[in-house]
Amino acid sequence: MTIDRIDESAQFVSAFFEDEMPKTAIILGSGLSALADQIEDRIAIPYSRIPHFAQSTAEGHKSNLIIGKLGGKAVIAMQGRFHYYEGYSMDQVTLPVRMMARMGVKYLFVSNAAGAVNPDFKVGDMMVITDHINLMPNPLIGPNMKEFGPRFPDMTTAYSPRLRRIAQTEADKLGITLRQGVYVAGTGPTYETPAEYRMYRILGGDAAGMSTVPEVIVARHCSMEVFGMSIITNQSNELDENTFNDSSDVVIQANHATEKMTSLFRSIISNL
Repeated sequence: MTIDRIDESAQFVSAFFEDEMPKTAIILGSGLSALADQIEDRIAIPYSRIPHFAQSTAEGHKSNLIIGKLGGKAVIAMQGRFHYYEGYSMDQVTLPVRMMARMGVKYLFVSNAAGAVNPDFKVGDMMVITDHINLMPNPLIGPNMKEFGPRFPDMTTAYSPRLRRIAQTEADKLGITLRQGVYVAGTGPTYETPAEYRMYRILGGDAAGMSTVPEVIVARHCSMEVFGMSIITNQSNELDENTFNDSSDVVIQANHATEKMTSLFRSIISNL
């Protein structure tokens, strides 16, 4: 992916903002795209219109870029993301994040539907991501794009402690219970085996999914401040071999949590 292609995408999207350019971007996961409907003064741009953008083919992912205001601030939201398991390269998966960086975005909010690795977690729980374990190809492999960041970016605080503190304060005000934990990212598209769930738990994981981490790595390479949230949509099949994961159920469970997540994201963004 060349800087020229990224800039072509950024210039196309920037033209839709009449005055205030967005400092905040949101990437919405499976079944969570309804948050974009709460964005005020919204304009929906189909991915097919944006130069060099891929198309989201996963269930529960619409292919629209939404611009408008949330929490009184200009925002840009991806109503559906691109996944490595869809056959896209890591350059394609993360192009939107680099585009946002070129537009001046400073804060990235990422969300996903995830399976519970922590046995204390239940379907419907909202987990603030404190860290991740990456089992996917690193999106920074290859020549370093020095326009964005250093060859070896630090990942000690990949998920902003400051934004996590704001999230907890706002959740307390809203009466929303938050879990906290480590997100394990695999390639998919198969759901995890019982043995893999056991391995993830031993490694220190609390929830597992097939996205998010490539975007976070690139965002941190671009010096963005990141807030991540997983919606627990399915239980581990580790203890019950009759427990089966289904993508339709995942989307349904994610939809149930959208209202609370929207309220929380709006409150956090209003405090930025």
